[in-house]
Amino acid sequence: MYVIMAYDVNEKRVNKVLKKSREYLTWIQNSLLEGEITEAKFKILKSKIENIIEFQEDSVRWYIFESEKLLKKESIGIDKGNNDMIL
Repeated sequence: MYVIMAYDVNEKRVNKVLKKSREYLTWIQNSLLEGEITEAKFKILKSKIENIIEFQEDSVRWYIFESEKLLKKESIGIDKGNNDMIL
């Protein structure tokens, strides 16, 4: 499956959420990650994020697609999540 993850969390937890999410998904830009992931790994990721965030204060949203082929993506400007520039 293909997942897009967007989050809005307190500054104290931003780095923890990003670090944990990058173990499973690709960082695209501030507070946004995406990528192919198995259903089992997605359940693990969700569980780990649930253990980091404060439910009364933070928000995490996932958009789940059966395949990346089912969505069309467009962007303008710089590609913040492009890791190709790292040597």
